[in-house]
Amino acid sequence: MTQILCHADILAKGTQIRLTRATLAPTRPRTLHDHDFYELFWVQNGRVRHHLPEHAETLDEGDVVFLRPGQAHALQGRGEHALVVSLCIHPTAVKALAKRHPSVNGHLFWSKGAPVRNHRDIRQLAALNHAAVQLESSPCDTLAAEAFLLPLCAELTAESFADDIPVWLSQACTAAKSPAVFRNGSAGLVAIAGKAHPHVSRMMRKHLGQTPSDYVNRIRMQHAARALTTDNEAISVIAADCGIPNMSHFHKLFRAAHGFTPLQYRQKFQKQVVQPT
Repeated sequence: MTQILCHADILAKGTQIRLTRATLAPTRPRTLHDHDFYELFWVQNGRVRHHLPEHAETLDEGDVVFLRPGQAHALQGRGEHALVVSLCIHPTAVKALAKRHPSVNGHLFWSKGAPVRNHRDIRQLAALNHAAVQLESSPCDTLAAEAFLLPLCAELTAESFADDIPVWLSQACTAAKSPAVFRNGSAGLVAIAGKAHPHVSRMMRKHLGQTPSDYVNRIRMQHAARALTTDNEAISVIAADCGIPNMSHFHKLFRAAHGFTPLQYRQKFQKQVVQPT
């Protein structure tokens, strides 16, 4: 029998959102639970087995899942120190966002399919955790809920794919945002797709208007830009971390993407930090 959780039992009077941190036991859950609220959770540490009515999937650190009311599920730790951060969100808060920002419809909470899963890299996860700390110290009212949800939803909606894109391609493109994949360039994306390179290239041109190299290099340059403004690593180290040890090629790609050389970008956007040479 599925357990039903109600927001009236979880949210304090006058609040719209509640954050909970939980270390998961490795034992398989006896049953799934359902809820009348929207739920957002992410894997903070370790690995998690996510049980759904039809199947189960393994989630890694940085994976974020959006669930609607009526989507039953359960969580199980994989190994030691499996930690998740979970948000219970009042239905009116989520519906209000969609009413004012119709571009979110069809994405995340507002998707018509299975629970939506995204991945945050180490820096994006750090930003998400920073926002979570701010939320915990807030009144958890409508303003606090929107201050947390809106930036995240706007960013992830912009990263979403059209409904007609093949599932294998959308999954490969999402996986390509991981350093373990994009460091290997277009070959990493093609490998994770599990298809022949010409087929992947044709489908990416059709659905995204980009080649695999174009797509991966855009992700690499986004990663490089974040690193240049948040780390003190030498530019050559950042280039190598992107999978581009050839500095001439790295500079060419970065200037094309951002309009500055890497050093100019760092000097313009990283303030009051001693710059490495």
